[in-house]
Amino acid sequence: MQSASIKDYLMLHLIVLIWGFTAILGLLISLPALELVFYRTLIASIGVWALLWFWKKPIQIPIGQVWKVVGTGCLIALHWILFFWSAKVSTASVCLAGMATTSLWTAFVEPFFNRTKIKWYEVGLGLLVISGLLVIFKFESGYWLGLAMALASAFLAACFSVINGRLTQHHSPYQITFYEMAGACLFTLLFLPIYSLLLNEGAPIQWAWEGMDWFWLFLLGGVCTVYAFSVSVDLMKRLSVFSINLTVNLEPVYGIVLAVLIFGESEKMTPEFYYGTLIILISVLLYPVMNYWNRRRKKAIRTLG
Repeated sequence: MQSASIKDYLMLHLIVLIWGFTAILGLLISLPALELVFYRTLIASIGVWALLWFWKKPIQIPIGQVWKVVGTGCLIALHWILFFWSAKVSTASVCLAGMATTSLWTAFVEPFFNRTKIKWYEVGLGLLVISGLLVIFKFESGYWLGLAMALASAFLAACFSVINGRLTQHHSPYQITFYEMAGACLFTLLFLPIYSLLLNEGAPIQWAWEGMDWFWLFLLGGVCTVYAFSVSVDLMKRLSVFSINLTVNLEPVYGIVLAVLIFGESEKMTPEFYYGTLIILISVLLYPVMNYWNRRRKKAIRTLG
């Protein structure tokens, strides 16, 4: 892995700020969660293809790798469906707070995929995030369905982040983004009839856009997906998946502030909600300290050995 720079960390925070806006966009767009994800991934896959064509960059990757990347796109589709569904059945703030468990999931998923030892201080920081969530939902108990969806979405986010961390060693971020968005779009399209019949009680699929939906969808597909997703994949060449996902814990902080500013009273929570969010923020700030201490400890052990 290449060494990270200050610019990489600043870029990561910009990406997290952009992602903090996605749950808000999910509420601004009138479409249900599944239709929203279909349009998001369709716009994103076309957008990335256009960029690769304009830059005269290769799109093709080995056929054996295509299925891996497209399969990862299916995980991303499920992640986004649960993410937007969570926001729509609860609030943007609840959805974003549940997503903060991504780092805890990553602390277990990353060692499993990469066959490395679990770093227990990462688990500890993940549990600190969980304690923040317990503080939040002890007082905000009316949103358990939304929280459950957000937790499942966070687990899927940990899985595909670790997979992308490996894929970046072989393909460009834009190649990965194109095939993943195309795979996510195809998965969503195939899942729509099942969703309509079984989960939506036979209600018709909502294809039509209303009002400003077109603008919010292109903002979601272009800035929040083509740009932000591609840059995040590129950062995985230089930053560990856990450090990225721990910083993504700031997404609720950014998102909640934006949600309160945009939606006002409907997004305001009890003081305990913000105490819990502060605990999540502390876990993010503690990670570089713990990581530095762990590296120093290992270096001292090697020196003594």
